[in-house]
Amino acid sequence: MSPKVLITTVPFGQLDKSPLDLLSSNDIEYLINPLGRKIQTHELADMISDFDVVIAGTEKIDKSVLDRATNLKLISRVGIGLDSVDLLACQKAGVKVSYTPDAPAPAVAELTLGLMLSCLRHIGRANIDARSGIWKRHFGRRLSEVTVGIIGSGRIGSRVISHLHYGFDVSKILANDIYATIPSRDKHTPIEWVSKEQIYRQADVISLHVPLTPLTHNMITVNEMMIMKKDAILINTSRGGIVNEADLFSVLCSGHLSSVAIDVFEEEPYEGILRFSDRCFLTSHMGSMSTDCRSKMELQATQEAVRFLRGDQCFSTVPVQEYLMRSEVIQ
Repeated sequence: MSPKVLITTVPFGQLDKSPLDLLSSNDIEYLINPLGRKIQTHELADMISDFDVVIAGTEKIDKSVLDRATNLKLISRVGIGLDSVDLLACQKAGVKVSYTPDAPAPAVAELTLGLMLSCLRHIGRANIDARSGIWKRHFGRRLSEVTVGIIGSGRIGSRVISHLHYGFDVSKILANDIYATIPSRDKHTPIEWVSKEQIYRQADVISLHVPLTPLTHNMITVNEMMIMKKDAILINTSRGGIVNEADLFSVLCSGHLSSVAIDVFEEEPYEGILRFSDRCFLTSHMGSMSTDCRSKMELQATQEAVRFLRGDQCFSTVPVQEYLMRSEVIQ
């Protein structure tokens, strides 16, 4: 029998058909998400039993799904985030997990810069005003004139830092990361390594680039936000759940923070209360959705699936440190 692949992430193969052609040329049967939207956990559990590999998006894959996945051997994530996959349950079930950590980084970094500019120059507000017949010229701030704080300096955060310094001549960049390092390509970028609290207190723009783990869930609550400057800007293009959404709405209602831009949410599609704050700029988890990066993510995830089904070695399985970190949190 031909191996079978379930593609849960959508869209898939719309920009570039090569991932689908690759599956077909290797005699691999596939099914693209028949619902055309993010699949709920119980829905995934109902449809997963016959498939050997899942090319996955951000839908939750937990023990309840794995218990029904009697043939599943590999989860190949289209993207970098691993918070939706229960790695320890996969390990126990003998299911390998791979991902595409490098492909989305350029697109997410550029969206982050776009959101910074939108907030600093009130672009979203001006668009709404003009469409409502209000002609108001908003005063704003330039990136080179503010202090930017970056929490998380990995693949995406380091690119944001590089763009800030080399593209916008930002001279005051505060950074925090558990490893306090950035890739060698950025080793000449001036960075002041500080605590997260110093970033909260001193930065005019704060951008989050950390994974969602038990350690970072609700990392930003009302306590952290009220430490920030009254006119600070907060950007989150990392993962929903890092910023407490209810606390953020409360803080914005109090008049604290100049503006906020959020691309990721705990529940997606997002239908929550932040929609009712005119100082909260919302986008639909579109950080990786540039044509080149999205195509690369889909192709890399598919190539990994094909390698696995051929019996070849996988190139981008999740590193053992991710499993160890989750084990330590549980203990």
